Amino acid sequence: MPAIALITGGSRGIGAATALLAAQAGYVVAVNYATRSDAADALVQQIRAQGGTAIAVQADMAIESQVMAMFSAVDAQLGPLTALVNSAGVVDVACRVDAMDITRLKRMFDINVIGSMLCAREAVKRMSSVYGGAGGSIVNVSSAASRLGGAGQYVDYAASKGAIDTLTIGLAKEVAAEGIRVNAVRPGIIDTDIHASGGQPDRARLLAPTVPMQRPGSALEVAQTIVWLMSDQASYVTGALLDVAGGR
Repeated sequence: MPAIALITGGSRGIGAATALLAAQAGYVVAVNYATRSDAADALVQQIRAQGGTAIAVQADMAIESQVMAMFSAVDAQLGPLTALVNSAGVVDVACRVDAMDITRLKRMFDINVIGSMLCAREAVKRMSSVYGGAGGSIVNVSSAASRLGGAGQYVDYAASKGAIDTLTIGLAKEVAAEGIRVNAVRPGIIDTDIHASGGQPDRARLLAPTVPMQRPGSALEVAQTIVWLMSDQASYVTGALLDVAGGR
C-alpha cells in the first residue's frame, strides 16, 4: 500500500514544492488549498503527468468544519494517512505590535496555530497505535522568525511560529510511543510569494546580504528537508526543530 501524504497550503510555495517532491518519492498526495483551486488543480495535473497520484482538497485552516471535511475526503478518496505536512500559513504587512488590531491577530493565530493543531489532532487519530493506526509522520513548517522575533515587522507571525515549535516538541513526546514522529523545519529567507502577500515582494532579495550564505533559499531546498523528515531515513528523529536558513 502506498504512503499517503496530506500537504496543507499545498498549492503554492514550500507546500507546492513539498507536494511535488513527495509525489516523486512515491507518496500519494493530497494537495490542500484555501482559495486557489486553479493552482492546486494545476499542481495535481503536474503530479499526474509525471506518473504520480494526487487529489486537490479545499479547506480553510481557520474553519474547523472544513478541516474535518478535508480529512474525511482524504480518508474516502485515498485511504489511511501516513504523513501530514502543516505548511499552510499567513503573514501580514510589516507592523509594530502597538499598531496590531484584533482582526489581524485572530487571523494570524487561527490559521497558523489553531489550524495546525486541528490538523495534528486529526492526523493523530488516524496514525496513532492507540486508535489502531500504523504510525506516521507529522512535519510542521515553522520559521526562523520563531527565534529571531520579527521585531518591527511581524512579531505576531514570529509568535505564531514559536507556538508551532512548542507544539512540535510537546506532541512529539506525547505520541512517540504510538508510532508517530513529529518534527518541524524552520525556514529562513526563502524566495516564495509569501513575501508579496505581506506587501514586500522583494524581501528575499533585499535581505540576502544578511544571510551568512549570502542568498535566499528556495522552496525546493525546504521541501527536500521536509520529505526527508517524512521518510524512514529519519526513523529516529522526533521533536527536532531543523533550521533551513543558510546560517541565519
